Amino acid sequence: MEDIVNLCGLSTLQGQRDRALLELLWSTGIRRGEVASLEIYSADFSRRILTIVQGKGKVDRVIPVGERALWWLECYISQIRPDIQVSPGCKALFLAMDGVAGLTANGITNAVVPYLRTAGIEKGSCHLFRHAMATQMLENGADLRWIQAMLGHRSVESTQIYTQVSIRALQAVHASTHPAEQREPETSEQDAAAEPPDSSLS
Repeated sequence: MEDIVNLCGLSTLQGQRDRALLELLWSTGIRRGEVASLEIYSADFSRRILTIVQGKGKVDRVIPVGERALWWLECYISQIRPDIQVSPGCKALFLAMDGVAGLTANGITNAVVPYLRTAGIEKGSCHLFRHAMATQMLENGADLRWIQAMLGHRSVESTQIYTQVSIRALQAVHASTHPAEQREPETSEQDAAAEPPDSSLS
């Protein structure tokens, strides 16, 4: 994720817009359609929250946004968006580069995918940031039900896919903590055959 967001060229208006977009996707895990519906006042910087109106399933929700993503978003809103905007009445948070209207869901995909391909990721698009947010939070100790609330899933069963994705973390914990994994490796096949596994750990 760090490699991907760092690909945004900060010397251009589009690069800075895209950096704010990618940081928000990674921080919140929101869907591209939900990003497209965000307006200029959807983010509350003092409370560090984002209000999503009529997300998937026509459900509103309020979710936290990380300080880092908020910093990039504030820079975009105060410094970049005014230079892009052409239509004064447009309230969309992320504007297309012609400044006339907000980015559509497809426009968001078109903005995100080139960075993934440049990073060597041949498959996936905006949803990759959603997966990354959920999986990384889970691996760092977040309860599955908190992730469910962040993602806007009605059922925790929908969120459980991320428990499968994070098997790498589970394997690492198992290898580093299970007592049977702490034994010294056998010195030879003959020694291994002569010495059965230690049964005293039962």
